[in-house]
Amino acid sequence: MSPRARHPVTPHRRARARAAGPRPPRGPAAPLPVTIHSAERDTVTPPVTTSAPITPLTPTLQRVAQHLANGLTAKEIAAETSLSAVTVRQYMRDIRESLHCPPRCKPPVIVHRLFTTQQVASPTADRPAPSLTPDQRLLLRAVAEHSDPRDIAVAAKLAPADQRAALDQLLADTGARDTTHLVILAHGWKLLPTAPAARSGASQ
Repeated sequence: MSPRARHPVTPHRRARARAAGPRPPRGPAAPLPVTIHSAERDTVTPPVTTSAPITPLTPTLQRVAQHLANGLTAKEIAAETSLSAVTVRQYMRDIRESLHCPPRCKPPVIVHRLFTTQQVASPTADRPAPSLTPDQRLLLRAVAEHSDPRDIAVAAKLAPADQRAALDQLLADTGARDTTHLVILAHGWKLLPTAPAARSGASQ
């Protein structure tokens, strides 16, 4: 006797099958939906990103930082302090880490951060501030906050090909020896913000 004959399909059985809905396809069992209860949902929160506080410099790092803020190069700091060049470079790396500067940022960026975080005393201007155009002020801030020439050009809203000439003109108009000296002079003239810029994904 066939299985269909043993269990005849009656109108009553057909009605129950239709009420139960279609049968799930045969095969591997589908994963069950995961339900997060209200108590668990309260504990699932997105990560919060906060800026780490600036680490105060040790007395040794502060001495090196003050030399940087005076416009000395790493080689000049080594000669001034009788430290080896290797030691001075290590101290400069330690200063960058304490200030949360990008690993390869240049001295103008470090000096700007030293002044804005008040790790060293702000310079005093020895002559009146020159009259700078709005575009030159934008370039000045870009130089203080970025190291890569392309990033400086973007922040200053300049074409990359024009960035070098514009910076040379700015140095000439301010009488600055280099970009580090430019940032020092600008802080003495109060031409740069005195609070640290909000950190972003942009490279410095």
